[in-house]
Amino acid sequence: MSYDRIRLAHEIARDEGDKLTVYRCTEGYRTIGKGRNLDTVGISARETAVLGITVASCIARGISQAQSDALFVSDIERTEDDLDRYLPWWRKLDPVRQRVMLNMCFNLGIGFPPTRTRKGRGLRAFVNTLPKIERGDWRGAVAGMRASLWHDQVGARAVRLEAMMLTGKDPS
Repeated sequence: MSYDRIRLAHEIARDEGDKLTVYRCTEGYRTIGKGRNLDTVGISARETAVLGITVASCIARGISQAQSDALFVSDIERTEDDLDRYLPWWRKLDPVRQRVMLNMCFNLGIGFPPTRTRKGRGLRAFVNTLPKIERGDWRGAVAGMRASLWHDQVGARAVRLEAMMLTGKDPS
């Protein structure tokens, strides 16, 4: 099964917005376009070569709509790659739940699970929720999503993604 990439792009663009100048996200990171985190992701050498931008130029002058769109495509591809690398079972989910995983990973980053010496970050910090998603315990997964700081931070986005996770259906 394969998810609807066009629908995913519309959902994420709606959730992230699209700002052609640098702004601070809720976590305080410098961000541009449709959620490109300049502090943790930056601008790759390939993106500099193709798009003619760097982190410094983004901060100084912003970006064009075409550059924002190109960064967005790259970000979705990176998100897929991160999920494939760290949570490969996500591909076995139905298409709607695949989009939920992609949307959350796009928003949070793949991150890392907690250890005894550090707090977890990103999607992989959902150490109790992810196994429930993998085994199809949708109610348990949604309970974990609702109990997270992420839920409180993103509001309507979380409510919509939780409904999609629970039902496997697109919101009406």
